[in-house]
Amino acid sequence: MRIDIPDKTDPDFEFHRETGEVVAVITDDAGIETGDPRDSAIYRVNLDDAGTRDFRWRDLRLPLDK
Repeated sequence: MRIDIPDKTDPDFEFHRETGEVVAVITDDAGIETGDPRDSAIYRVNLDDAGTRDFRWRDLRLPLDK
C-alpha cells in the first residue's frame, strides 16, 4: 500500500508517499459515528521505512507501480 495524505496540516503527513504492507485490520465504532461503515476499519501497515502505523481507508492507495 501507499500512504496518500496530501494535507500538510494532517498530523500523519510525514508518512505521505511511504509504502508498506497491511498486516492487520482492526475494527472500532467510528463507522457508527460517521455513517460510513468503511470508517470502522483501521489498517495496520508495516511501512517499508518507518515502522508500523495505523491508517484509515481514505489514507491508503495501491502503490504507483501496480
